Amino acid sequence: MGSFLQYIVSALLRLVIWALVLNAILSWLIAFDVINLRNRFVYSFSHFLDAVTRPILRPVQKVIPPMGGVDISPIIVIIVLVGIQRFILPLIFAPVIAAIG
Repeated sequence: MGSFLQYIVSALLRLVIWALVLNAILSWLIAFDVINLRNRFVYSFSHFLDAVTRPILRPVQKVIPPMGGVDISPIIVIIVLVGIQRFILPLIFAPVIAAIG
């Protein structure tokens, strides 16, 4: 049961990482006018990704502003999330797995 919980938390972190990557790619496509927000699906998808990623990115963006128009906060957040996924989660769930299996 503990390893299943660890898998669920790890999968959620992976989904957040993918949302960050997709949000960055979509913002580039919009900025270079490859796609536009007049398309209803693109607007909805962009709004959804922005709503998911904004609360995660905002604290980092307050500390590290964009440098030369380039926002590196998604890279920093992804590095932190991967570190949590690989190093912190096993430490947190090791006692849980040992206790309940």
